[in-house]
Amino acid sequence: MEFSRQYTLEFPIKSSIKVLYKRLSTPSGLSEWFANDVNIKNGVYTFYWDGSEQSAKLVTKKENKFVKYKWVDSDEPDDYFEFKIVVDDMTSDVSLLVTDFADDEEDFEEAKLLWETQVDNLRGALGL
Repeated sequence: MEFSRQYTLEFPIKSSIKVLYKRLSTPSGLSEWFANDVNIKNGVYTFYWDGSEQSAKLVTKKENKFVKYKWVDSDEPDDYFEFKIVVDDMTSDVSLLVTDFADDEEDFEEAKLLWETQVDNLRGALGL
């Protein structure tokens, strides 16, 4: 399989769409699972992890559907991450699609593990 920079991971989440969306789109919601702390100023979200920080601008969002952030310190036009909420028409099961980018296959494998850990934290924040 040829490596592609962009990837999308799907995670089943047994949660209401509104509750999940709040965890993906607000500083308080994101600080429950994505980072230790999150601040917002002038549309820029600053994420704080143990001793490091990174800022991302909210690019676009649609309530209860998706949120897209672009890293501020990157010149790459496609260097963003997106959370999309998908509901199965047949079963009404809710899934979270995470779209992100990796530089190579090793970076992808590390990122995949990180997202799996982050989404486990999200499930914990949701009481799942």
